[in-house]
Amino acid sequence: MKNKVRVFWFRRDMRLEDNVGLYHALSGVFSVVPLFIFDKNILNELQEDDARISFIFEQLQKMRSHLQDHYGSSIATYHSTPEEAFHELLKDFEVEAVYTNRDYEPYAHQRDSKINTLLANQGIEFHDFKDQVIFEKTEVEKNDGGMYLVFTPYMRQWKKEFENIDLKTFPSEDHLDNTYKNSMLPDVSLSDMGFVKSSIQVPDYNITKDLLEHYEDTRNIPSIEGTSRLSPYLRFGLIGYRKLIQAALSVKNETFLNELIWREFYKAILYNHPKTQNSAFKPKYDRIEWRNDENEFEKWKKGKTGYPIVDAGMRQLNETGWMHNRLRMVVGSFLCKHLLIDWRWGEAYFAEKLLDYEMSSNVGGWQWVAGSGVDAAPYFRIFNPYSQTDRFDKDKKYIMKWIPELNTDRYPKPMVDHKIARERCLETYKEAVKS
Repeated sequence: MKNKVRVFWFRRDMRLEDNVGLYHALSGVFSVVPLFIFDKNILNELQEDDARISFIFEQLQKMRSHLQDHYGSSIATYHSTPEEAFHELLKDFEVEAVYTNRDYEPYAHQRDSKINTLLANQGIEFHDFKDQVIFEKTEVEKNDGGMYLVFTPYMRQWKKEFENIDLKTFPSEDHLDNTYKNSMLPDVSLSDMGFVKSSIQVPDYNITKDLLEHYEDTRNIPSIEGTSRLSPYLRFGLIGYRKLIQAALSVKNETFLNELIWREFYKAILYNHPKTQNSAFKPKYDRIEWRNDENEFEKWKKGKTGYPIVDAGMRQLNETGWMHNRLRMVVGSFLCKHLLIDWRWGEAYFAEKLLDYEMSSNVGGWQWVAGSGVDAAPYFRIFNPYSQTDRFDKDKKYIMKWIPELNTDRYPKPMVDHKIARERCLETYKEAVKS
């Protein structure tokens, strides 16, 4: 006879504490089988040494060990499609209900709809919860009910709405004794999935009071550790989002809080306008005659454009899986504006390389530099790599770290003249967006 259980499905919430969906799953009479699925629909597109898979796998093992050592439980882990994993799980258990936290990307929405239907056909309830944001979907709207398409008024309304809520936590960690008592649940290894351990290590994050208080002064200087390095942990939910909001509120500097609100803004945009994943929010920008020179794209990817600030950023990305946010804007603008290469090419390369890749923020950021998004920089705003260097890396500490051959014959000449490229860009964009 099968054991009757609840299932909690981990996705972008890889933690046992202050986890909304897990808390609700554990708050019942049936024990909970924790579940994680290495989704073949996603993994099949990745390289065998993808650092994100190593990162997720290591966190999963820490969670498994904690549950095994303290509660005699574990995490049922599958390498399959979500549909196949649930078919396997339903063979072994009589599932009363499945609990999870909501995800807002187009693929996730389609996936959850399929699983909901699969479970409903078996008479199994599917419960999802808000966990990775404070406000989701259309919860921050204009007075007339329309969605904000510019960040600043969205941010102001977000803060106004926030004053009316109770930011409570959900102590799932206090109820883990209600996890299913079996430490031999299905498991997979990296090699089982065709992956190897990545050489890239994810550095620890920093949300000390000192960093948050000085965040506005340090966050644009790539040569120092002036950012929190939170993004990979936030992307996979290794740290509770409410904890971050509380940390941001604990200091007077609101710049860090605004960065978190930017994240919610882009999530809301992608959820309500899923076509922006592949199409310009402003359709006229899809009329741009991109040059899309593959040889120039390769030079950009490898950090061999002859523009030191651009090349340093790309080399940092290739070697570490991370790039300073200021540099993301610089290299993105250079690709779209100087080289006239489609922003979707850059977005796809970032998706391949970034440890903290999050579709909503990445698409939003790329459409921002391309000028095609909701709250975009005007198309005539073209980042000047030289002035960006003077402002944010004047002594070239950051550049020299990543380009030791600078000032030698081994470093290439600029692949395009800034002034000529700027004029070419303006003419191309003006032709595309004219009425």
